[in-house]
Amino acid sequence: MSDLKLAAGMSRLGTESAFVVLARAGKLAAEGRDIINLGIGQPDFATPDHIVEAGIKALRDGHHGYTPANGIPALREAVAADLHRRHGAEVNPDNVVVVPGGKPTMFFAVLMFGEPGAEIMYPNPGFPIYESVIKYSGATPVPIALKEENDFAFSAEEVLGQITDKTRLIIINSPANPTGGVTPKEEIDKLVAGLADHPHVALMSDEIYSNMLYGGRQHVSLLNYPEIRDRLIMLDGWSKTYAMTGWRIGYAVWPDALVDHATRLCINDHSCVNAATQYAGIAALEGPQDAVREMVAAFDARREVIVRELNALPGVRCADAAGAFYAFPNVEGTGLTSKEAETRFLEEAGVATVAGTSFGAWGEGYLRFSYANSTENILEALARIRKLL
Repeated sequence: MSDLKLAAGMSRLGTESAFVVLARAGKLAAEGRDIINLGIGQPDFATPDHIVEAGIKALRDGHHGYTPANGIPALREAVAADLHRRHGAEVNPDNVVVVPGGKPTMFFAVLMFGEPGAEIMYPNPGFPIYESVIKYSGATPVPIALKEENDFAFSAEEVLGQITDKTRLIIINSPANPTGGVTPKEEIDKLVAGLADHPHVALMSDEIYSNMLYGGRQHVSLLNYPEIRDRLIMLDGWSKTYAMTGWRIGYAVWPDALVDHATRLCINDHSCVNAATQYAGIAALEGPQDAVREMVAAFDARREVIVRELNALPGVRCADAAGAFYAFPNVEGTGLTSKEAETRFLEEAGVATVAGTSFGAWGEGYLRFSYANSTENILEALARIRKLL
């Protein structure tokens, strides 16, 4: 029997519970149970055909080798053009670093600033990898509480009030996972203005759901604040917008002082992103956007259905979902904890959801429902939960 001694950091590394739920749901389905999965954060649409064909063509054209660690120039230029088109932001392609998905940017940003004695602020409830990687780095995670009464938007005053001389990095995410919350421009304006008093603090803005806002809301990109561009890391990518989760491609815009560090981390970590996937990424950004608009319109219609039906359940209330493809209802009135509700809904009703506590302590009393599923399945799932309750 081995006597392996792992590094202490491994005990601090968490996981993403949605994948645990997915595995359990898959096991039940394999046993013959009829499971409706409203847990996983993945579009239920196929990658558009012209993107797939671009990837195939790249392989046939012989793009089989290594690429520059930060991404092929044509892709970085396409990213810069897309950011100008969507946000009006001026971005130098040399500041774009292409990576395999969104998580490497999170890891790189935290590894640059996280160490024992440092503090890193992050949204709670929020994407679980933020807190996991902060703890792994040895830094102290400082939660930014996202509250139902604020429509799950952060309060700039509260964020600024938590900054200390140990604060190295602040992570924000709007539109947000798991809440679907969108922070209004006035709060972002206040945060940026207040950061002028804290020049030692960097900012990572996770904007992976920037194409998915509803009710006439417009995305506010942190790239449009020149006063913080010298310490801003902006994360975005293809996974959600173009239904390309399995292609593993994302990017970040890094400030001049950090872009070489990010590229060096790429070289040490993964060398480069799959070559053919990068050509597919160009086709996604430069090709027709009809499929994106159709997908977002479908999510919007489902959003209205799921919020209405959740509010009709006994003991449940649900705030309007403003962005992404998640609803985050309060289930305290059912008498169940978040984990109890997750377990019973899956085991007894055959509906996979994710407990709010999977996204941090401030998620107690809530569940995440993904409406990246058909309206028919959403209605059937909520009918099952209604019967159970």
